[in-house]
Amino acid sequence: MAGEVEFTGKGQALRLSIQQRLGGGPLTIFGAAAQAHDLSIREVTAGVVAKLTEQFPDLEFRQRTSLSKKEINEKLRSFDPRLGQALFVESASIKPDGAITEVRDRNGKWRVILVGESKHQGNDVEMILAGKLQGKNKDQDFMAAGNAIERMHKNVLELRNFMLDEKHFPYVVFLQGSNFAIETFEVCRPDGRMVKVVHNSGLLNRIDRVTASSLSREINQNYCENITVKAGSFEHMFQIASLFCKHTPWQAVEMAKVMLDVARTALKVIADDLSPRPDIA
Repeated sequence: MAGEVEFTGKGQALRLSIQQRLGGGPLTIFGAAAQAHDLSIREVTAGVVAKLTEQFPDLEFRQRTSLSKKEINEKLRSFDPRLGQALFVESASIKPDGAITEVRDRNGKWRVILVGESKHQGNDVEMILAGKLQGKNKDQDFMAAGNAIERMHKNVLELRNFMLDEKHFPYVVFLQGSNFAIETFEVCRPDGRMVKVVHNSGLLNRIDRVTASSLSREINQNYCENITVKAGSFEHMFQIASLFCKHTPWQAVEMAKVMLDVARTALKVIADDLSPRPDIA
């Protein structure tokens, strides 16, 4: 979606505004339409918000496409005046491709309950299926993995800065492509030759590089609720990104189920600050 689109509201009114803006597709993400259509993560998260308004019609939600560095710095300064001082580009911001979903608490404050991103890196399977060789001399089955995916760390760190006063961290990243394979498998070229894609090959796999955002916890898990860890004589509260990896594309319904679970976890953590208090099993 282009532009700075923001959805705000409760219940049916918000669902209708999402339907009008996105054509209604996301509102069926939990049904058969999700299996047949390739929805973007932006559309899926809009559908998740619509689902949340069904489950919690008295709560007010909104989605925004960006969070400015200026707002992040203001939040940091509210914790300590030594923080949030450096800003060189006034328009600097983070723009997660799945948008930023928030709920209004009993004090009128907007609280982040979901941030989603979907990234693809590694086209080796597609190239093998097409019978195309790679590399400088076009004589290799695989292309050495790149580092573009590491840009996601910036968004994760900036949201951590913004949420230092929260007990939850609802950041979900869906990673797909041969660089995020979690098991070894074979792919058949058009000429019949079988090519083995080894999931723990240093040439291909980049999962170890992105788990810096999750303190190397197990992948494909919901880590929305923060944990406290004792290191020596100090206790630290850690905000951990939930990383979901596989080599095949994530389907809309898969992403929707994960993000709805993360959003509901966030609502459960801050339930005492919401009015009415949501009843979350």
